[in-house]
Amino acid sequence: MEYLSQLIAGFTLTKWILTGLLFLLFLVQILFYLVIYNRPYRHQKKQEASPQTDATLPPISVIISSKNSSEELAENLPFILEQDYPDYEVIVVNSGSTDETDMVLNAASLKYPHLYHTYVPDDADSLYEKKLALTIGIKAAKYEHLLFTEAYCRPCTAHWIREYGRAFAQGKEILLGFSRIKINKKTKMHRFIRFDNLMHHLKFLSMALLGHPFMGIGRNMGYRKELFFRHKGFSSILHIDGGEDDLYINRIARGVPTGVVLSPESVTETEGVENFFTWRSLKSKYLYTKQYYRGVAPLLLSLESFTRYAFYLMLTLTIALGIYSGTWLLTAIALLLFLIRYGIQLRVLNRAGRLLDGMGYHLNLLLYDLFQPFNNFRFRRYANKRNRYRR
Repeated sequence: MEYLSQLIAGFTLTKWILTGLLFLLFLVQILFYLVIYNRPYRHQKKQEASPQTDATLPPISVIISSKNSSEELAENLPFILEQDYPDYEVIVVNSGSTDETDMVLNAASLKYPHLYHTYVPDDADSLYEKKLALTIGIKAAKYEHLLFTEAYCRPCTAHWIREYGRAFAQGKEILLGFSRIKINKKTKMHRFIRFDNLMHHLKFLSMALLGHPFMGIGRNMGYRKELFFRHKGFSSILHIDGGEDDLYINRIARGVPTGVVLSPESVTETEGVENFFTWRSLKSKYLYTKQYYRGVAPLLLSLESFTRYAFYLMLTLTIALGIYSGTWLLTAIALLLFLIRYGIQLRVLNRAGRLLDGMGYHLNLLLYDLFQPFNNFRFRRYANKRNRYRR
């Protein structure tokens, strides 16, 4: 006891300030992981504890916009057209393709009568082509409840539509889901790419569960047709390149009943990510439109990145000062806080990763944790530069 008193007595004002700042940053980080990032896992476990019935499944229209994706359509359409669901249709909008897309769709129509395909006029402005394609698909839809994915995606199970149908039946007007990335293990940084995809989803899915939805991804989401026309389609974001999924949800979700669909049966798989640069292109469009997001959620999540780096900075300074001054208690406190944070982070992300992505983490998590915000900053600069050039 006397020895401990001597150690504490050796704390200078500078050491107390560093310890206090480190502890404050530690608490903020812990709250993010336990209160926010852990929420999707807890939500899904709660859903599993109270199974839902299929008594009132609504009919659903699945909408896909495709441009020069004939090979992807030929491979992935059967997974969508052979879903175990009582009443649904699939609408594919051919957005100015110059490949064999028409041939693939015509052949598929002969086998699947619930497939309908249309096209975007040749004189459409390429900058707004995707929004126009989706608008055409939505107008062509027979049903009120809409489900969206991409030509380069496929459902992981035959119950994908059923999971969304159950959620729509509960009165939700917007539904957000998870899309894992299928990537060759030989691809450079493939584990980091999957980690980044998981964190990206955990952020917007967690905030939706907390009542602050702020984005979605067009690879796996749904909303009601009436909601689309109530907000006059994409008119609010027509002047912005992209954003027909994430930014559009940001504009329409406030005050609208929004749910998430997280069962393993509801997951889609994104194909075609063959290298680091393909992933950069896929991810950068969200980093570009992120600057137009509204609401408190994006600001709150920016705080997480800031406090993450601030925590590591204070940790380094505290350990260095403890070693330099011979105050081993200061070093021990810093290391203890680091280990507690790392343990909680590891548990939260491993549970979410195994539920949604089938992937776990260990010591590599430390490297990913430090590199991800820096990488997002690099990609955001690339996205802004690319969009300026396109204009």
